[in-house]
Amino acid sequence: MAPTSTELKSETSTEVDRDAFAQAFALAEQVGRSGNVPVGASVMHGGVLIASAGNLRETLQDPTAHAELLALREAAQRLGRWRLDDVTLYVTLEPCAMCAGAIVQARVGRVVYAAAEPKMGAHQSLHRLFEGSHTRVEQHHELAERSAHLLADFFEGLRARPQSSLDDQNRAL
Repeated sequence: MAPTSTELKSETSTEVDRDAFAQAFALAEQVGRSGNVPVGASVMHGGVLIASAGNLRETLQDPTAHAELLALREAAQRLGRWRLDDVTLYVTLEPCAMCAGAIVQARVGRVVYAAAEPKMGAHQSLHRLFEGSHTRVEQHHELAERSAHLLADFFEGLRARPQSSLDDQNRAL
């Protein structure tokens, strides 16, 4: 059983962590340009990237199309099993309650996220849904600011756009 974590931990980045976050941030930036909230996730197994996804809620008009869930589905399909106790999920934003539930149900061994999510975060911001689970959760403090800026820039851009262009974009998706 993987150790349980109820406290934030900051570990020195490994090369695997850097590679995984590079992929997650690249996807976050990509989906942000297409009108989705810029969140990216990647899944590593034995030091190898096996899955990655960006948030596609707007594109798919699916409230469950969060980056974490899409990446976990891909990882489970690749490994041919739902139990993901030997993988690490990297995500640019603290998982919400829905994603935390899926992470715990999948028995994900480790989650590392960049920015805290004060409105919906399920690790330490709003809820503490990982307590008592098999999942070890850590915040990568060095990348928190990068993720927060990416999100702030995205929402600033949305606020600057006229409402009619947002309506047109939603119809086009």
